[in-house]
Amino acid sequence: MLVHPWDAPRDDDEWRDFLAGHDFGQLAVNGPPGEPPHVQPLHFAYDAGRGGYGEAVTHLARPNPLWSALEAAPVVLLSVVDDYVYVPGPWQAAPDEPPEHGVPTSFYAAVQLRCHARVVDDPAEKAALLNRQVGHFQPEGGSARAAAGEAPYGRLLSGIRGLRLEVTGVRAKFKYAGKRTGEVRERIAAGLAGRGGPRDAEARDRLARRGGI
Repeated sequence: MLVHPWDAPRDDDEWRDFLAGHDFGQLAVNGPPGEPPHVQPLHFAYDAGRGGYGEAVTHLARPNPLWSALEAAPVVLLSVVDDYVYVPGPWQAAPDEPPEHGVPTSFYAAVQLRCHARVVDDPAEKAALLNRQVGHFQPEGGSARAAAGEAPYGRLLSGIRGLRLEVTGVRAKFKYAGKRTGEVRERIAAGLAGRGGPRDAEARDRLARRGGI
């Protein structure tokens, strides 16, 4: 992923805050020679406080075809993208050029976590991992805790494998008119507000925060 200086995060808090509100992504695992990578959509729970860049945890069904590839190549990429919109060319035109000469583009926020994956098969460790995930997604409770050998979920643990993803590197990009003038950014913000399409409000908020609108 190309990251121009004007699209780079202002600091680590920017990408960490993005992950705090985005816990669904795609896990890319290298395939065998001559084959494309495995790309698995999944929910995950990210913990920024577990040393270094933090850790993400998740689980997948035992029959998933990516396990052998993951065990052969445990360095993986967890990718999260959101707040993306299409920006029409006229919105981007410089003040001294005709609107029809403006260049269309995309806005988006993207965080890519380079991770070292560890497969979790121990039943007690899997149960603890699942409880961490449920605690993240369902803090209000309402579900029984998982425990190895105990109802209601103990018998189901054999059907899954857990994943602990130690984050070893981060690439983040927030592409929101960072090299445009204030006048152009204000025009784009007005266009997003007027269009009111999916993710336009979120993109406008990011544009405003990063561009000082």
